[in-house]
Parts: sequence; C-alpha cells; structure tokens
Amino acid sequence: MAHRLNTNKQFMVGNGILAFAVIFVVVIFIYMSMRLQRDKQEQRHFIETYSISLVKGFAGDSVSLYVNDSLILNKTISEEPYTVEVGRFAEQSALLVVDNKTELVSTFDLSERGGTYQFEKEADGIKQLAR
Repeated sequence: MAHRLNTNKQFMVGNGILAFAVIFVVVIFIYMSMRLQRDKQEQRHFIETYSISLVKGFAGDSVSLYVNDSLILNKTISEEPYTVEVGRFAEQSALLVVDNKTELVSTFDLSERGGTYQFEKEADGIKQLAR
C-alpha cells in the first residue's frame, strides 16, 4: 500500500507557524509605536504662558502660589498688583493659591491656551476676576 500524505496535519502546522509569525509582527509594531510615542513626549515643549496677578486684598499677606505641584511663589506681598509669569509645562494645569496665615487653599483651572488671570482676596476667600 502506498504511503499517503497527512494533509490535515501539514495544514495545521502551517497555520500554527503563520499565527506565530503574525503575533511576532504585531508585537514588533506595538513596541516601535510605543518607543516613538515616548520619544515625542520627552521633546514636547509648550509656548503658552500664564500671567497671574494678585490685584486686591493681598498686601501684607503671606501667599504661596502653586501650578500643579510646583511651588511658584512663597512670599509676603508688599505691593499690589503683584504679577507672576509662568510658562506652561504640562498638558493640564491648575493654580493653587494658599493663604499661609489661615492655610486656606483656593484652586483654579488654567486654560491650555495660556492667558492672564487676576485674583482678589475678600473676607470669604479668594476670587478670580472676569477676564
């Protein structure tokens, strides 16, 4: 009797090899795209700036300004208006104004486009003035 080829077995082995090749190619492409994306994030620089003005009610008070988790200013304000310019350094930014005497914290969102922000201190807290 003649030796018959086992075509089903050959077909399954071929499909298995092809599946491993496809998985290998997909893993390579995912690795390359993640590496390129990480390189882009390291080189990202922002050109926007924030101009923060303490307009009214801050004279003689000790104030701390934070953008995200970075301390920008920690001093006693001697004259009004007091302006600080900060370059944008993150995707999303928030401003924290801390009254060091009472330790009250006021939080404000900052625009992705930069801009000028003015604040005044009242008896019930720190308010942002309309632009």
